Amino acid sequence: MQDNAIAPVSATFLARVAAMIYELLLVTAVLFVASLPFLYLVGNAETGWRHYVFQLYLIGVLFAYFSAFWMRSGQTLAMKTWRIRLVDLDGGRPTLRQSALRFVFALLGLALAGAGFWWALFDRDRQFLHDRLARTRLVRVPRKA
Repeated sequence: MQDNAIAPVSATFLARVAAMIYELLLVTAVLFVASLPFLYLVGNAETGWRHYVFQLYLIGVLFAYFSAFWMRSGQTLAMKTWRIRLVDLDGGRPTLRQSALRFVFALLGLALAGAGFWWALFDRDRQFLHDRLARTRLVRVPRKA
């Protein structure tokens, strides 16, 4: 008997970078739209406590955006375009805990000059550091026949 289950193939480094560039464009639009109600209600957020609250608000919006997509289907719009899916180590959908860990570690990796992303160049499976730490991975989604 032949096993029809095919092990998922990891997404290539270049495909992940391309998806991140596309994601940057989408997230920019999301943040612009999310900024409007905050700035309308609070006013100027250039200095003082409003500035810090605004930054936390935007980080919260980003977390809501990414975690909702990751937990629902494993794919944001950019990931769908590049046929990439986020899965846990068993191939299932990531949990809220894994999504939160991945998000926080990715932010830290960005803050450290992208070190978490550069990690993939040296990782044996070419995975980002935040995927290693959150116990997730990015896999290639096969084309539909």
